[in-house]
Amino acid sequence: MGAAFVSGSFRPGIMLKDKDLDKNITEENPMDIDEFLSVGGEQDRHWYVIHTYSGYENKVKANLEKRVASMEMEDKIFRILVPTEEEIDFKDGKKKITKKKVFPGYVLVEMIMSDDSWYVVRNTTGVTGFVGSGSKPLPLDREEVRAILKQMGFDEVKPRVAFSEGDIVRVISGPFQNFDGRIEEVNVERGKVRVVISMFGRETPIELDFEQIEKV
Repeated sequence: MGAAFVSGSFRPGIMLKDKDLDKNITEENPMDIDEFLSVGGEQDRHWYVIHTYSGYENKVKANLEKRVASMEMEDKIFRILVPTEEEIDFKDGKKKITKKKVFPGYVLVEMIMSDDSWYVVRNTTGVTGFVGSGSKPLPLDREEVRAILKQMGFDEVKPRVAFSEGDIVRVISGPFQNFDGRIEEVNVERGKVRVVISMFGRETPIELDFEQIEKV
């Protein structure tokens, strides 16, 4: 059993549960998790968790990448991951998407553990230690890594939009309730559609949320 993140800290022997996972998408075309995990394939290649000073996660990633290159450790230290997820907020009627760290103060490192690879990681500026039992770093189980990747948006499918341009719809809420119209434009990013309705003998375009319409 590996080390997993629970209630703000990584603890050995506790798996991430489905209830801890969000479904935010971090990539336009999310990579398949199995494809991501199958890269490499060396038997001793595992993911480990390192603890960093809070707010230094990205700096640690950059510092470690430089050290790996300068010390020619590419054959033992591979991918470095700062778990993030997208957070959607609405301000002044506009949707704002920002990246939020899933586990502040922690960075994931894929590596083959040895004395020299341990030394390179442990002595990187900003790293305060490995997560593990005592002085022995513990690798994450495959399912623990899978759970973290899911939370980051890997292997997620974006929800399909039920509306298309040209669809005839009825407005079900708002000041134009019960009006029928034709969809002229679908904006998936904003979750809105532009519908042309007939009002006072002329066609009038109005903007509505997905939730305000239904197909006729």
